[in-house]
Amino acid sequence: MKRSVWLLIVAVVLFSGCARKRRIPAAAPRIGAEEVGIASWYGYPYHGRATASGEIYDMEKLTAAHRTLPFGTMVRVHNLTNGLSVDVRINDRGPFVKGRIIDLSRAAARKIQMIGPGTAKVRLRVLSLTPSEPACYYGVQVGAFQERANAERLRTAMERRYGSARLIRRDGSPPLWRVVVGRESTMDEAAVLASRIAAETGSAFVVRVDVPETH
Repeated sequence: MKRSVWLLIVAVVLFSGCARKRRIPAAAPRIGAEEVGIASWYGYPYHGRATASGEIYDMEKLTAAHRTLPFGTMVRVHNLTNGLSVDVRINDRGPFVKGRIIDLSRAAARKIQMIGPGTAKVRLRVLSLTPSEPACYYGVQVGAFQERANAERLRTAMERRYGSARLIRRDGSPPLWRVVVGRESTMDEAAVLASRIAAETGSAFVVRVDVPETH
């Protein structure tokens, strides 16, 4: 009898500890961190529209889109084909094309002679970070739609299958509705979810979501 009572007490303590367990904050990127992959660039029709950070996109400024680096991060982009480099500030999310790691403004693409080819193999190096980063989590983007009804249908399907999914609006004419699945503390956790989704349903990209960003 005493043994049964003791086991019950241990179970209650363990359950209480799990209930109070906090999620680990998203790990900050490191200055000097590098990444190699394909860069692309974008101009019209995004010029003059709001970026994911809320800043108005100006394709003649040295900015770029990245899926997970915090807004305001300064990155050096080195074109591995011709040796040219350019420093850009992250102010948008993307690119959402497999194999690509950064989407440059037209001005930045021009600096490393990438306008004509459209893409280039590059090495990214983090130069500096914002002094204070907003709260964030990592999710998996599975689609983006101009029609909210289409985005809602996919969100509902993803929520039923994976337990958590939400819409993130990107302003424009018309606005773009991004469908993001999951709410993970680290990129590694989100990458595991992305691999599962990609294997089961198709393309999936890990994205950083700053809070609040959703609508």
